[in-house]
Amino acid sequence: MAFIQKTFLIAALALLIASQGHAEDKSYYSPVITIDTENHRILISKLGGVFYIDVPEVARPHMEKLPVSGLVDFVVDMRGEGEMPVVKTWKVKSGESTCMFFNGKECK
Repeated sequence: MAFIQKTFLIAALALLIASQGHAEDKSYYSPVITIDTENHRILISKLGGVFYIDVPEVARPHMEKLPVSGLVDFVVDMRGEGEMPVVKTWKVKSGESTCMFFNGKECK
C-alpha cells in the first residue's frame, strides 16, 4: 500500500512540475504607450505599472500600424520568470489602424 501511495505522489509531483513549464495565455486591455521597432517590443500598462511585450517575427511588419495611445486588447503567452510576454493576437478597440485585428498570422 505504501508503495502505491509513493508512486502516486511521485507521479503527481512530476505532473505538477511539467505543467509549470507550459506557457499561459493572458489578456491585457491597455493603451499602446510606445512601439520599439528596433527591439521588436511594445510598451503597455497594467494597474499603474508599465512593461514591454515581445512581438514575434510574424507580427513585426504590422506592429507600427498600432495606434500610439489607442486602446488595444492584447492576448499574450506568458513565458518564464524574467522573460517578456509574447504577443499572440491583438484587437484595436480605439484609434485608427490599418491592422485592427491580428490573429497570430495576418492582419484584418
